[in-house]
Amino acid sequence: MDRVDDILAQWNRERPDLDVAPMGLIGRLNRVSQHLGREMEKTFAAHGLNYASFDVLATLRRSGAPYALSPGDLSATMMITSGTMTNRVDQLEKAGLVERRLNPDDRRSFIVSLTEKGFATIDAAVTDHVATQSRIVEMLAPEERAVLGALLSKFLVGFESA
Repeated sequence: MDRVDDILAQWNRERPDLDVAPMGLIGRLNRVSQHLGREMEKTFAAHGLNYASFDVLATLRRSGAPYALSPGDLSATMMITSGTMTNRVDQLEKAGLVERRLNPDDRRSFIVSLTEKGFATIDAAVTDHVATQSRIVEMLAPEERAVLGALLSKFLVGFESA
C-alpha cells in the first residue's frame, strides 16, 4: 500500500457514491512526478544547472552538429514562449554555456549555439542524467518498464494528438 491508498480509503468512506479510482491513478502519477523531479534536479544541480537550463542545452546538443538552433526553433521544440526562451538564453549566455551568433542564412536574425564549455557541461550532465534515470527505474523489472512505457505513451498520445 502507498499513501494514495489511504486517501482513497478515506474518500470511499466519506463519499461511497463516487468512483475515486481515477483519483488514485492521477494522484500516483503526480506523486511519482514529484519524486522524479527532485531526483533530476539533484543531478542537474551537480552540474550547475536546473531543469530549464538543462532542457535548453540538451535540445541544442541532441540537434547535432553544429549544435545551434534559432530561438524560434528552440521555443517550438521545447514548447515554451519566446519570452521564456530569451530569459533562459540570457542566463546561459552569462554562464558562458551558449552564444548568440548571426544566422549565416539570414543576417537579420541570430542562432543560439553551444560553447565548448556548454558542450562539455551538457555531455557530462546527460551522462549523469541517464545514470540517474536508470537508477530510478531499476525498481521495476524490464518487462514492467516496457508495459508502463507503453501505457504512459498511450495516455500521453491521448492528450497530444487532440
